[in-house]
Amino acid sequence: MLYKKRVLLLSEGFGSGHTQAAHALAVGLRRRSPHVHTKVMELGGFFHPTLAPLILSAYRRTIIHSPKLVGIMYRAQYKKSLNRFTQLALHRLFYMQTATMIEQLRPDAIVCTHPIPNAIIARLKRLGMQLPLYTVITDYDAHGTWIADGVTSYFVSTDEVRIKLVQRGIKADNIRVTGIPVHPNFWRDNDPAILNTRFGLKPMPTVLVMGGGWGIPAHKELLLRLASWCDHIQLIVCTGNNSDQMEALAKNPIFDHPHIHLFGFTNEIDKLMDVSDLLITKPGGMTCTEAMIKGIPMLFCTPLPGQEEKNCQYFTSRGYGREIISLTDIDLACERLKACVPRSSSITRNSLSGHPQPLTDCSQVLMDLLSV
Repeated sequence: MLYKKRVLLLSEGFGSGHTQAAHALAVGLRRRSPHVHTKVMELGGFFHPTLAPLILSAYRRTIIHSPKLVGIMYRAQYKKSLNRFTQLALHRLFYMQTATMIEQLRPDAIVCTHPIPNAIIARLKRLGMQLPLYTVITDYDAHGTWIADGVTSYFVSTDEVRIKLVQRGIKADNIRVTGIPVHPNFWRDNDPAILNTRFGLKPMPTVLVMGGGWGIPAHKELLLRLASWCDHIQLIVCTGNNSDQMEALAKNPIFDHPHIHLFGFTNEIDKLMDVSDLLITKPGGMTCTEAMIKGIPMLFCTPLPGQEEKNCQYFTSRGYGREIISLTDIDLACERLKACVPRSSSITRNSLSGHPQPLTDCSQVLMDLLSV
């Protein structure tokens, strides 16, 4: 029987984009070859199922209530690798367990889509582990915490990120511009008429609102302003894993309108994008890349200081979207949509796509490196 190459993909649950990128890359690898076996893991949740949710909850509260603190921390570490205190904490929490796990799983390569497992595996390599380590940077910036001795190759979103890594001492030959990996479904055309029937939607101008896996905190005014347009605009609101927000919106009579559709967590974002004319979202690297592939114009709400600000700058500078400065921007966008033929009734993704599929897809580059 032909030996299957084993690829271990490691991430963390700080937001959903990092792990989504790992799963997207895993699907891409399996679809390209039946001779690849993949496993995706979040190290924190796997090794510390009690502690990890507490840490993630604290991180989420910080994002919601003290976003400026997040920005200060991002800038303070911008050109630095993980500090000694963090490395010590990771050593106590992860190194021995991770080494034992790798011995048991016997992967042929490790891919990291988050800086924390990347630092862990890089340290194990410095201590003698002989495995290739591929680091997928899942934003449109190159923060210092991604950089670690022992990385075999970096996969980055843009040439600008490649240049930043070179300026920080990474050899150009060790960097590959592949784009951020997204699920292959986002490259597929879906019939809007069929989707409208499936989701109970009407062929009218449609706005999709997303806030990532953690929902859309602190945007009540934005949603209320959008709801005021719902005689003319169809509204799809995805609250992700934020069940409290989903329940609150469902109980609010303002959102009890035939043109307002509420979704919790869903694996069908690609299809919802296919029937939408505008995406309102926080500028996470994964969501913005998916929307760029689908060709949907974007409005960005309250970028988190740090990587979301950098993502926002990238997409706005290239005309893929605009930042919401005031609620008047919502009114202007809805007024334009009101006068347009809805995309879901007459326009396919190919005619709107603002970002061609990269010539060297992330999964294909990895396949070549694995010599599968």
